[in-house]
Amino acid sequence: MYAVFESGGKQHRIQKGDVIRVEKLAAEMGDTLSFDQILLVGEGDSVKVGEPFVKGAQVVVEVVSQGRGEKITIIKFKRRKNYRRKQGHRQDYTAIKVVDIKAA
Repeated sequence: MYAVFESGGKQHRIQKGDVIRVEKLAAEMGDTLSFDQILLVGEGDSVKVGEPFVKGAQVVVEVVSQGRGEKITIIKFKRRKNYRRKQGHRQDYTAIKVVDIKAA
């Protein structure tokens, strides 16, 4: 069974046992969370598509870790104008493990 759910303005396709990174959530390591904004649930040939969400569907996850992603560098440069700007960024994330997918 697989599902597509929404978290942090992004959509994620998951299966039971998957470990994925989502935008930072206010939760501690080991906490159990549930998402109810499920866009699609499928198993084999049967697929339920929500309008916009599937009613009664739920994804139960466990928080594995909190962390920060790799550093990216933003550089702005204009030639012959002595204009250079350098900036770095590291995005916060929460790693979650899918425990169960409940369809309606």
